[in-house]
Amino acid sequence: MTKKWLVSPQTRNNWLVNTALLISALAATLSGIYFLFLPVGGYQGGRNPYYGIILFFERHTWEDIHTWGGVAMIVVAAVHIPLHWRWIVNMTKRAWKELSGQGAQMNPYGRFNLWLNVTVGVSFLLTALSGLYFLFVPGRVNLTWLFTRHTWDLIHTWSGIVLILAAVLHFAIHWRWVVKVTGKVVRSVFHEPARGSVVTASTD
Repeated sequence: MTKKWLVSPQTRNNWLVNTALLISALAATLSGIYFLFLPVGGYQGGRNPYYGIILFFERHTWEDIHTWGGVAMIVVAAVHIPLHWRWIVNMTKRAWKELSGQGAQMNPYGRFNLWLNVTVGVSFLLTALSGLYFLFVPGRVNLTWLFTRHTWDLIHTWSGIVLILAAVLHFAIHWRWVVKVTGKVVRSVFHEPARGSVVTASTD
């Protein structure tokens, strides 16, 4: 018997990709916050008061979580972007027409949502590129690619902070859609859904 879903196939696919993105983002974010507040360096009794502190896991475990959580985010984002490519193209055209005075003005919410997504996209790109640098250029290798290792570290840290803040706001804006679609998906999986309206995909 074919399962009847309370959401459209497109919405279901978006929900699955977004859920995978959320899980990988949580892994990368929590581990990133760990490294932000518990930096490496120092020695016992030295300048680093947090030397040797274990928070849930050993430091190398946090490093693995951060590395592979970040890699998973990049992979999922590579799927997420094509799913929303039409929206990206349309909003880019609208923004260009508005800036050049050739099109209608967007409403305040649409304009804010657009620039929030731009912030998420740019900060994610910078975080991903700097993360890939650290992945493929270990600390023991003295290799400068475009920037010094210290500069890459600053880019990774601050773009990551901006990404976290923008992503939290993005998630909050779409909270009602998240709750509604998650409820529909869960009911579709665990129960035979009653007849009703089908939830369609949300735009960014």
